[in-house]
Amino acid sequence: MAILYSRIVSLLFVFLLSSSSSSVFASSFSPSDEYLVNCGSDVDYTVVDNRRFVGDAANAKFFSSEDSIALREGSPNVPQIYRTARIFARQGKYKFNVNEEGTHMVRLHFNRLNSSKINLDDALFHVTVNGHVVLSNFSGDESRVVREFLIWVHVGELVIRFVPSKDSKFAFVNAIEVISAPKDLIADVATSVSRDGTERFNGLAKQAMEVVYRINVGGRKVTPFNDTLWRTWLPDDGFFKTKTADGSSSEKAYFTGRIKYRPGGASREVGPDNVYNTARVGKRSNGLVDMSWDFPVSAGGGYKYLIRMHFCDIASKSLGRLYFNIYINGNLAYQDFDISYAANDVLASPYYIDFVVVPTTADYNNNKNSHSGSSITVSVGPSNKTSVDEQGVDAILNGVEIMKMNNSMGSLDGYVSADMILSTCPNRRNVSIFIAMLAFMCIFMSFYIVARRKKARDDYGWTKLSMDVLEDNPKSGNQLIARKA
Repeated sequence: MAILYSRIVSLLFVFLLSSSSSSVFASSFSPSDEYLVNCGSDVDYTVVDNRRFVGDAANAKFFSSEDSIALREGSPNVPQIYRTARIFARQGKYKFNVNEEGTHMVRLHFNRLNSSKINLDDALFHVTVNGHVVLSNFSGDESRVVREFLIWVHVGELVIRFVPSKDSKFAFVNAIEVISAPKDLIADVATSVSRDGTERFNGLAKQAMEVVYRINVGGRKVTPFNDTLWRTWLPDDGFFKTKTADGSSSEKAYFTGRIKYRPGGASREVGPDNVYNTARVGKRSNGLVDMSWDFPVSAGGGYKYLIRMHFCDIASKSLGRLYFNIYINGNLAYQDFDISYAANDVLASPYYIDFVVVPTTADYNNNKNSHSGSSITVSVGPSNKTSVDEQGVDAILNGVEIMKMNNSMGSLDGYVSADMILSTCPNRRNVSIFIAMLAFMCIFMSFYIVARRKKARDDYGWTKLSMDVLEDNPKSGNQLIARKA
Protein backbone atom coordinates (compact mmCIF):
# COMPACT_ATOMS: atom_id res chain seq x y z
CA MET A 1 0.00 0.00 0.00
CA ALA A 2 2.83 2.36 0.93
CA ILE A 3 4.59 1.51 -2.33
CA LEU A 4 1.42 2.23 -4.34
CA TYR A 5 0.95 5.51 -2.51
CA SER A 6 4.58 6.44 -3.19
CA ARG A 7 4.18 5.74 -6.91
CA ILE A 8 0.99 7.78 -7.10
CA VAL A 9 2.74 10.72 -5.40
CA SER A 10 5.69 10.38 -7.76
CA LEU A 11 3.48 10.31 -10.84
CA LEU A 12 1.54 13.31 -9.58
CA PHE A 13 4.79 15.18 -9.02
CA VAL A 14 5.99 14.39 -12.54
CA PHE A 15 2.63 15.51 -13.96
CA LEU A 16 2.67 18.77 -12.04
CA LEU A 17 6.29 19.36 -13.02
CA SER A 18 5.56 18.80 -16.69
CA SER A 19 2.50 21.02 -16.51
CA SER A 20 4.54 23.67 -14.78
CA SER A 21 7.25 23.41 -17.41
CA SER A 22 4.69 23.76 -20.20
CA SER A 23 3.26 26.79 -18.46
CA VAL A 24 6.72 28.31 -18.15
CA PHE A 25 7.38 27.68 -21.85
CA ALA A 26 4.08 29.27 -22.80
CA SER A 27 4.63 32.38 -20.69
CA SER A 28 8.44 32.80 -20.68
CA PHE A 29 8.36 35.98 -22.78
CA SER A 30 7.53 39.18 -20.90
CA PRO A 31 7.21 42.16 -23.29
CA SER A 32 8.18 45.69 -22.27
CA ASP A 33 5.09 47.07 -24.02
CA GLU A 34 1.84 45.17 -23.96
CA TYR A 35 -1.60 46.63 -24.60
CA LEU A 36 -4.68 44.44 -25.04
CA VAL A 37 -7.83 46.45 -25.72
CA ASN A 38 -11.42 45.21 -25.75
CA CYS A 39 -12.91 47.89 -28.00
CA GLY A 40 -16.39 49.19 -27.25
CA SER A 41 -16.56 47.42 -23.90
CA ASP A 42 -16.75 48.89 -20.40
CA VAL A 43 -15.53 45.64 -18.81
CA ASP A 44 -12.29 43.68 -19.02
CA TYR A 45 -12.21 40.18 -20.46
CA THR A 46 -9.74 37.31 -20.06
CA VAL A 47 -9.39 35.07 -23.12
CA VAL A 48 -8.57 31.36 -23.11
CA ASP A 49 -4.80 31.96 -23.13
CA ASN A 50 -5.12 33.87 -19.85
CA ARG A 51 -4.57 37.29 -21.34
CA ARG A 52 -6.70 40.17 -20.08
CA PHE A 53 -8.20 42.57 -22.63
CA VAL A 54 -9.05 45.93 -21.04
CA GLY A 55 -12.33 47.61 -21.97
CA ASP A 56 -11.69 50.92 -23.72
CA ALA A 57 -14.94 52.50 -22.50
CA ALA A 58 -13.49 52.54 -18.99
CA ASN A 59 -10.04 53.59 -20.25
CA ALA A 60 -10.71 56.46 -22.63
CA LYS A 61 -7.03 57.43 -22.52
CA PHE A 62 -6.42 54.85 -25.25
CA PHE A 63 -8.57 56.37 -27.96
CA SER A 64 -9.44 59.85 -29.20
CA SER A 65 -12.59 60.61 -31.14
CA GLU A 66 -15.50 62.88 -30.28
CA ASP A 67 -17.79 61.00 -32.61
CA SER A 68 -17.45 57.32 -31.69
CA ILE A 69 -19.88 54.95 -30.07
CA ALA A 70 -19.60 51.61 -28.32
CA LEU A 71 -21.61 48.83 -29.94
CA ARG A 72 -22.58 45.72 -27.99
CA GLU A 73 -24.54 43.39 -30.20
CA GLY A 74 -22.44 40.23 -30.47
CA SER A 75 -23.61 36.64 -30.38
CA PRO A 76 -22.97 34.73 -27.13
CA ASN A 77 -21.46 31.96 -29.25
CA VAL A 78 -18.32 33.98 -30.04
CA PRO A 79 -15.51 35.11 -27.69
CA GLN A 80 -16.25 38.23 -25.70
CA ILE A 81 -13.80 40.44 -27.60
CA TYR A 82 -15.87 39.88 -30.77
CA ARG A 83 -19.18 40.83 -29.17
CA THR A 84 -18.38 44.54 -28.88
CA ALA A 85 -16.89 47.12 -31.23
CA ARG A 86 -15.83 50.75 -31.33
CA ILE A 87 -17.57 52.57 -34.19
CA PHE A 88 -16.05 55.74 -35.68
CA ALA A 89 -18.23 58.10 -37.70
CA ARG A 90 -15.18 60.20 -38.45
CA GLN A 91 -11.45 59.87 -38.00
CA GLY A 92 -10.46 58.36 -34.66
CA LYS A 93 -7.25 57.06 -33.20
CA TYR A 94 -5.79 54.87 -30.48
CA LYS A 95 -2.54 56.05 -28.92
CA PHE A 96 -0.14 53.85 -26.94
CA ASN A 97 3.00 54.83 -25.07
CA VAL A 98 6.10 52.96 -26.23
CA ASN A 99 8.87 52.32 -23.72
CA GLU A 100 11.17 50.19 -25.87
CA GLU A 101 12.43 50.93 -29.35
CA GLY A 102 12.09 48.10 -31.83
CA THR A 103 9.61 45.91 -33.66
CA HIS A 104 6.08 45.86 -32.26
CA MET A 105 3.39 43.35 -33.14
CA VAL A 106 0.06 45.01 -33.93
CA ARG A 107 -2.98 42.74 -34.20
CA LEU A 108 -6.35 44.16 -35.21
CA HIS A 109 -9.44 42.03 -34.60
CA PHE A 110 -12.55 42.53 -36.74
CA ASN A 111 -16.00 40.96 -36.56
CA ARG A 112 -18.87 42.71 -38.31
CA LEU A 113 -21.73 42.73 -35.82
CA ASN A 114 -25.39 42.37 -36.75
CA SER A 115 -27.00 45.42 -35.19
CA SER A 116 -30.45 46.94 -35.35
CA LYS A 117 -28.93 50.31 -34.47
CA ILE A 118 -26.13 50.61 -37.02
CA ASN A 119 -25.77 48.98 -40.42
CA LEU A 120 -22.11 48.01 -40.59
CA ASP A 121 -22.56 47.10 -44.25
CA ASP A 122 -21.82 50.81 -44.77
CA ALA A 123 -18.38 50.43 -43.22
CA LEU A 124 -15.45 51.11 -45.53
CA PHE A 125 -12.30 52.59 -44.08
CA HIS A 126 -8.54 52.95 -43.94
CA VAL A 127 -6.16 52.13 -41.11
CA THR A 128 -2.72 53.64 -40.58
CA VAL A 129 -0.09 52.76 -37.98
CA ASN A 130 2.62 55.36 -37.35
CA GLY A 131 2.42 56.66 -40.91
CA HIS A 132 2.14 53.27 -42.62
CA VAL A 133 -1.06 52.40 -44.47
CA VAL A 134 -1.88 48.89 -43.27
CA LEU A 135 -5.46 48.64 -44.59
CA SER A 136 -7.08 50.61 -47.41
CA ASN A 137 -10.79 50.57 -48.29
CA PHE A 138 -11.28 47.75 -45.82
CA SER A 139 -14.83 46.62 -45.09
CA GLY A 140 -14.28 44.01 -42.39
CA ASP A 141 -16.77 41.73 -44.12
CA GLU A 142 -15.02 38.56 -42.99
CA SER A 143 -16.12 36.85 -39.80
CA ARG A 144 -13.69 37.07 -36.89
CA VAL A 145 -10.59 38.02 -38.83
CA VAL A 146 -7.25 39.03 -37.31
CA ARG A 147 -4.82 41.16 -39.30
CA GLU A 148 -1.30 41.16 -37.92
CA PHE A 149 1.46 43.67 -38.62
CA LEU A 150 5.06 44.16 -37.53
CA ILE A 151 5.97 47.83 -37.14
CA TRP A 152 9.29 49.34 -36.10
CA VAL A 153 8.62 51.98 -33.44
CA HIS A 154 10.91 54.51 -31.81
CA VAL A 155 10.44 55.34 -28.15
CA GLY A 156 7.42 57.59 -27.79
CA GLU A 157 4.06 56.61 -29.20
CA LEU A 158 2.38 54.13 -31.47
CA VAL A 159 -0.71 55.64 -33.08
CA ILE A 160 -3.39 53.63 -34.89
CA ARG A 161 -5.81 55.75 -36.95
CA PHE A 162 -9.18 54.61 -38.29
CA VAL A 163 -10.40 56.79 -41.15
CA PRO A 164 -13.79 56.28 -42.84
CA SER A 165 -13.44 56.36 -46.62
CA LYS A 166 -14.67 59.41 -48.48
CA ASP A 167 -18.03 57.86 -49.37
CA SER A 168 -18.37 55.74 -46.23
CA LYS A 169 -20.18 56.32 -42.95
CA PHE A 170 -18.19 54.18 -40.52
CA ALA A 171 -14.96 52.57 -39.41
CA PHE A 172 -14.85 49.97 -36.67
CA VAL A 173 -12.59 47.65 -34.68
CA ASN A 174 -13.35 44.95 -32.10
CA ALA A 175 -10.03 44.45 -30.33
CA ILE A 176 -6.41 45.60 -30.53
CA GLU A 177 -3.12 44.07 -29.47
CA VAL A 178 0.12 46.06 -29.33
CA ILE A 179 3.10 44.02 -28.09
CA SER A 180 6.82 44.75 -28.24
CA ALA A 181 8.56 41.86 -29.99
CA PRO A 182 11.70 40.07 -28.80
CA LYS A 183 14.93 41.55 -30.13
CA ASP A 184 15.72 38.42 -32.13
CA LEU A 185 12.34 38.14 -33.85
CA ILE A 186 13.32 40.13 -36.95
CA ALA A 187 16.97 40.24 -37.97
CA ASP A 188 18.23 43.16 -40.03
CA VAL A 189 19.87 41.06 -42.76
CA ALA A 190 18.34 38.58 -45.19
CA THR A 191 19.16 36.99 -48.56
CA SER A 192 17.53 38.49 -51.64
CA VAL A 193 16.63 35.88 -54.28
CA SER A 194 15.94 36.47 -57.98
CA ARG A 195 16.63 34.89 -61.35
CA ASP A 196 20.00 36.65 -61.33
CA GLY A 197 21.08 34.88 -58.17
CA THR A 198 21.29 35.89 -54.52
CA GLU A 199 22.60 38.93 -52.72
CA ARG A 200 22.62 40.45 -49.25
CA PHE A 201 19.52 42.43 -48.21
CA ASN A 202 20.03 45.03 -45.44
CA GLY A 203 17.56 47.07 -43.41
CA LEU A 204 14.96 44.36 -42.91
CA ALA A 205 14.18 45.16 -39.27
CA LYS A 206 12.78 48.64 -39.96
CA GLN A 207 10.43 47.52 -42.71
CA ALA A 208 6.72 47.50 -41.95
CA MET A 209 5.31 44.03 -42.59
CA GLU A 210 2.01 42.20 -42.69
CA VAL A 211 1.88 38.53 -41.77
CA VAL A 212 0.31 36.78 -44.77
CA TYR A 213 0.99 33.12 -43.91
CA ARG A 214 2.27 31.33 -40.83
CA ILE A 215 2.42 27.60 -41.53
CA ASN A 216 3.19 24.56 -39.39
CA VAL A 217 4.59 22.08 -41.92
CA GLY A 218 3.57 18.49 -41.26
CA GLY A 219 1.72 19.35 -38.06
CA ARG A 220 -1.59 20.52 -36.68
CA LYS A 221 -2.88 24.01 -36.02
CA VAL A 222 -0.95 25.79 -33.26
CA THR A 223 -3.11 28.15 -31.21
CA PRO A 224 -2.00 31.27 -29.29
CA PHE A 225 -2.20 29.26 -26.06
CA ASN A 226 0.76 27.14 -27.26
CA ASP A 227 2.88 29.98 -28.60
CA THR A 228 4.94 32.33 -26.43
CA LEU A 229 4.03 35.25 -28.73
CA TRP A 230 0.36 34.24 -28.95
CA ARG A 231 0.52 33.46 -32.67
CA THR A 232 -1.57 31.07 -34.76
CA TRP A 233 0.10 28.57 -37.11
CA LEU A 234 -2.01 26.77 -39.69
CA PRO A 235 -1.44 23.26 -41.14
CA ASP A 236 0.28 23.11 -44.52
CA ASP A 237 -2.03 20.59 -46.19
CA GLY A 238 -3.79 23.16 -48.38
CA PHE A 239 -0.51 24.54 -49.71
CA PHE A 240 1.58 21.40 -50.23
CA LYS A 241 1.62 20.53 -53.94
CA THR A 242 4.03 17.64 -54.36
CA LYS A 243 2.95 14.01 -54.78
CA THR A 244 5.04 10.87 -54.89
CA ALA A 245 5.15 8.43 -57.77
CA ASP A 246 2.32 6.39 -56.27
CA GLY A 247 0.16 9.47 -55.77
CA SER A 248 0.71 9.76 -52.04
CA SER A 249 2.06 12.79 -50.24
CA SER A 250 5.41 13.12 -48.48
CA GLU A 251 6.18 11.55 -45.14
CA LYS A 252 5.44 13.47 -41.99
CA ALA A 253 7.86 13.32 -39.09
CA TYR A 254 6.92 13.68 -35.43
CA PHE A 255 9.34 14.15 -32.56
CA THR A 256 8.54 13.47 -28.91
CA GLY A 257 11.89 14.49 -27.47
CA ARG A 258 13.09 17.88 -26.29
CA ILE A 259 13.73 20.62 -28.83
CA LYS A 260 17.24 21.95 -28.14
CA TYR A 261 17.13 25.74 -28.38
CA ARG A 262 20.58 27.30 -28.30
CA PRO A 263 22.26 30.72 -28.67
CA GLY A 264 22.69 31.67 -32.30
CA GLY A 265 19.80 29.52 -33.45
CA ALA A 266 16.07 30.04 -33.41
CA SER A 267 14.60 30.83 -30.01
CA ARG A 268 11.27 29.64 -28.70
CA GLU A 269 9.90 33.13 -29.54
CA VAL A 270 11.00 32.72 -33.16
CA GLY A 271 9.19 29.39 -33.38
CA PRO A 272 7.43 27.27 -30.72
CA ASP A 273 8.07 23.63 -29.90
CA ASN A 274 4.93 22.52 -31.71
CA VAL A 275 6.35 23.82 -34.99
CA TYR A 276 9.81 22.33 -34.63
CA ASN A 277 8.70 18.90 -33.41
CA THR A 278 6.83 18.18 -36.67
CA ALA A 279 8.01 18.27 -40.29
CA ARG A 280 7.64 16.91 -43.79
CA VAL A 281 10.60 14.89 -45.04
CA GLY A 282 11.55 13.99 -48.59
CA LYS A 283 12.97 10.63 -49.55
CA ARG A 284 13.99 9.62 -53.06
CA SER A 285 13.23 6.03 -52.11
CA ASN A 286 9.54 7.04 -52.19
CA GLY A 287 9.85 8.54 -55.65
CA LEU A 288 9.84 12.08 -54.24
CA VAL A 289 12.43 14.46 -55.66
CA ASP A 290 11.47 17.98 -54.51
CA MET A 291 8.82 19.09 -52.02
CA SER A 292 6.97 22.30 -52.97
CA TRP A 293 4.44 24.61 -51.35
CA ASP A 294 2.51 27.27 -53.24
CA PHE A 295 1.16 30.47 -51.60
CA PRO A 296 -1.06 33.00 -53.43
CA VAL A 297 -0.04 36.62 -52.79
CA SER A 298 -1.23 40.08 -53.79
CA ALA A 299 -0.63 41.05 -57.39
CA GLY A 300 1.29 44.25 -58.03
CA GLY A 301 1.62 46.92 -55.39
CA GLY A 302 5.41 47.11 -55.53
CA TYR A 303 5.82 44.77 -52.55
CA LYS A 304 8.69 42.58 -51.55
CA TYR A 305 8.02 39.51 -49.43
CA LEU A 306 9.97 38.06 -46.55
CA ILE A 307 10.00 34.25 -46.62
CA ARG A 308 11.18 32.69 -43.37
CA MET A 309 11.84 28.95 -43.52
CA HIS A 310 12.15 26.97 -40.27
CA PHE A 311 14.33 23.88 -40.01
CA CYS A 312 14.95 21.37 -37.22
CA ASP A 313 16.47 17.98 -37.97
CA ILE A 314 14.18 15.62 -36.09
CA ALA A 315 14.45 12.85 -38.71
CA SER A 316 18.15 12.03 -39.12
CA LYS A 317 19.72 9.25 -37.10
CA SER A 318 23.15 10.87 -37.14
CA LEU A 319 24.85 14.18 -37.90
CA GLY A 320 26.37 15.28 -41.18
CA ARG A 321 24.17 13.23 -43.49
CA LEU A 322 21.41 15.70 -44.45
CA TYR A 323 22.19 18.16 -47.24
CA PHE A 324 19.58 19.71 -49.51
CA ASN A 325 18.86 22.62 -51.83
CA ILE A 326 16.33 25.43 -51.22
CA TYR A 327 14.41 27.11 -54.04
CA ILE A 328 12.19 30.22 -54.05
CA ASN A 329 9.95 30.56 -57.12
CA GLY A 330 12.14 27.97 -58.80
CA ASN A 331 15.30 30.03 -58.27
CA LEU A 332 18.14 28.48 -56.31
CA ALA A 333 18.23 30.26 -52.95
CA TYR A 334 20.63 28.03 -51.01
CA GLN A 335 22.74 25.21 -52.42
CA ASP A 336 23.87 22.25 -50.31
CA PHE A 337 22.36 23.48 -47.07
CA ASP A 338 24.11 21.57 -44.27
CA ILE A 339 21.58 21.53 -41.45
CA SER A 340 24.04 19.87 -39.03
CA TYR A 341 26.59 22.65 -39.55
CA ALA A 342 23.90 25.35 -39.18
CA ALA A 343 22.80 23.82 -35.86
CA ASN A 344 26.34 23.57 -34.49
CA ASP A 345 26.26 19.77 -34.85
CA VAL A 346 23.21 19.32 -32.63
CA LEU A 347 20.24 17.22 -33.73
CA ALA A 348 16.75 18.54 -32.98
CA SER A 349 18.10 22.09 -32.72
CA PRO A 350 16.05 24.72 -34.61
CA TYR A 351 17.36 27.11 -37.22
CA TYR A 352 15.75 29.52 -39.68
CA ILE A 353 16.73 31.35 -42.88
CA ASP A 354 15.21 34.60 -44.18
CA PHE A 355 14.79 35.25 -47.90
CA VAL A 356 13.44 38.35 -49.65
CA VAL A 357 11.75 38.07 -53.05
CA VAL A 358 9.78 40.18 -55.50
CA PRO A 359 7.15 37.89 -57.03
CA THR A 360 6.75 38.48 -60.75
CA THR A 361 5.23 36.45 -63.54
CA ALA A 362 8.66 36.09 -65.10
CA ASP A 363 9.93 34.42 -61.93
CA TYR A 364 7.26 31.76 -62.14
CA ASN A 365 7.71 30.77 -65.76
CA ASN A 366 11.10 29.14 -65.57
CA ASN A 367 12.44 25.66 -65.96
CA LYS A 368 12.17 24.67 -62.29
CA ASN A 369 8.55 25.29 -61.35
CA SER A 370 6.19 26.79 -63.88
CA HIS A 371 3.47 28.93 -62.33
CA SER A 372 1.23 31.70 -63.59
CA GLY A 373 -0.46 34.39 -61.57
CA SER A 374 0.68 35.88 -58.30
CA SER A 375 2.07 33.30 -55.95
CA ILE A 376 5.23 32.36 -54.11
CA THR A 377 6.58 28.84 -54.32
CA VAL A 378 9.06 27.43 -51.83
CA SER A 379 10.77 24.10 -52.46
CA VAL A 380 13.36 21.86 -50.88
CA GLY A 381 15.07 18.96 -52.57
CA PRO A 382 18.18 16.74 -52.55
CA SER A 383 21.61 18.11 -53.38
CA ASN A 384 24.58 16.30 -54.88
CA LYS A 385 25.94 15.83 -51.35
CA THR A 386 22.86 14.00 -50.13
CA SER A 387 23.48 10.54 -48.66
CA VAL A 388 22.78 7.62 -50.98
CA ASP A 389 21.31 5.65 -48.07
CA GLU A 390 17.91 4.36 -49.20
CA GLN A 391 16.45 5.02 -45.76
CA GLY A 392 18.06 8.45 -45.49
CA VAL A 393 16.25 11.78 -45.57
CA ASP A 394 16.85 13.99 -48.60
CA ALA A 395 15.16 17.20 -47.38
CA ILE A 396 13.16 18.54 -44.47
CA LEU A 397 11.00 21.55 -43.66
CA ASN A 398 9.26 22.37 -40.35
CA GLY A 399 7.62 25.74 -40.89
CA VAL A 400 7.12 28.68 -43.26
CA GLU A 401 6.22 32.30 -42.66
CA ILE A 402 5.47 34.79 -45.45
CA MET A 403 5.27 38.50 -44.72
CA LYS A 404 4.46 41.35 -47.07
CA MET A 405 6.90 44.28 -46.82
CA ASN A 406 5.87 47.90 -47.31
CA ASN A 407 6.27 49.43 -50.76
CA SER A 408 8.01 52.70 -51.65
CA MET A 409 5.05 54.72 -50.33
CA GLY A 410 5.22 53.07 -46.92
CA SER A 411 2.01 51.17 -47.64
CA LEU A 412 1.00 47.55 -47.15
CA ASP A 413 -2.25 47.97 -49.08
CA GLY A 414 -1.90 49.70 -52.43
CA TYR A 415 -0.10 52.68 -53.92
CA VAL A 416 -1.36 55.12 -51.34
CA SER A 417 0.37 56.99 -48.53
CA ALA A 418 -0.94 57.97 -45.12
CA ASP A 419 -0.73 61.65 -46.12
CA MET A 420 -2.90 61.00 -49.16
CA ILE A 421 -5.52 59.27 -47.04
CA LEU A 422 -5.59 61.95 -44.37
CA SER A 423 -5.80 64.73 -46.99
CA THR A 424 -8.56 63.15 -49.08
CA CYS A 425 -10.46 61.88 -46.05
CA PRO A 426 -10.09 64.78 -43.59
CA ASN A 427 -11.45 64.71 -40.09
CA ARG A 428 -15.11 65.65 -40.46
CA ARG A 429 -14.97 67.60 -37.23
CA ASN A 430 -12.41 69.90 -38.83
CA VAL A 431 -14.67 70.29 -41.87
CA SER A 432 -17.60 71.22 -39.62
CA ILE A 433 -15.47 73.75 -37.76
CA PHE A 434 -14.33 75.24 -41.08
CA ILE A 435 -17.91 75.55 -42.33
CA ALA A 436 -19.01 77.16 -39.07
CA MET A 437 -16.13 79.64 -39.22
CA LEU A 438 -16.94 80.43 -42.85
CA ALA A 439 -20.58 81.09 -41.93
CA PHE A 440 -19.51 83.31 -39.04
CA MET A 441 -17.21 85.32 -41.34
CA CYS A 442 -20.04 85.79 -43.82
CA ILE A 443 -22.38 87.06 -41.11
CA PHE A 444 -19.65 89.32 -39.72
CA MET A 445 -18.93 90.80 -43.16
CA SER A 446 -22.65 91.41 -43.70
CA PHE A 447 -22.91 93.37 -40.44
CA TYR A 448 -19.71 95.23 -41.28
CA ILE A 449 -21.00 96.32 -44.71
CA VAL A 450 -24.34 97.46 -43.25
CA ALA A 451 -22.55 99.42 -40.53
CA ARG A 452 -20.27 101.14 -43.05
CA ARG A 453 -23.22 102.18 -45.18
CA LYS A 454 -25.06 103.62 -42.17
CA LYS A 455 -22.00 105.59 -41.18
CA ALA A 456 -21.72 106.95 -44.71
CA ARG A 457 -25.33 108.16 -44.61
CA ASP A 458 -24.73 109.86 -41.26
CA ASP A 459 -21.67 111.73 -42.54
CA TYR A 460 -22.90 112.70 -46.02
CA GLY A 461 -26.61 112.20 -45.72
CA TRP A 462 -29.70 114.20 -46.77
CA THR A 463 -29.56 117.97 -45.78
CA LYS A 464 -31.60 121.07 -46.76
CA LEU A 465 -30.26 122.52 -49.97
CA SER A 466 -28.94 126.12 -49.80
CA MET A 467 -30.57 128.70 -52.09
CA ASP A 468 -27.22 130.39 -52.64
CA VAL A 469 -25.94 127.95 -55.20
CA LEU A 470 -24.30 128.18 -58.51
CA GLU A 471 -26.32 127.28 -61.55
CA ASP A 472 -25.23 126.55 -65.02
CA ASN A 473 -26.44 129.02 -67.62
CA PRO A 474 -27.25 126.99 -70.64
CA LYS A 475 -26.76 129.98 -72.91
CA SER A 476 -23.50 131.31 -71.70
CA GLY A 477 -21.75 128.41 -70.13
CA ASN A 478 -20.53 128.42 -66.56
CA GLN A 479 -21.43 131.87 -65.31
CA LEU A 480 -22.70 133.22 -62.02
CA ILE A 481 -26.41 133.83 -61.76
CA ALA A 482 -27.45 136.87 -59.78
CA ARG A 483 -28.99 136.17 -56.44
CA LYS A 484 -32.67 136.67 -56.05
CA ALA A 485 -33.67 139.62 -53.87
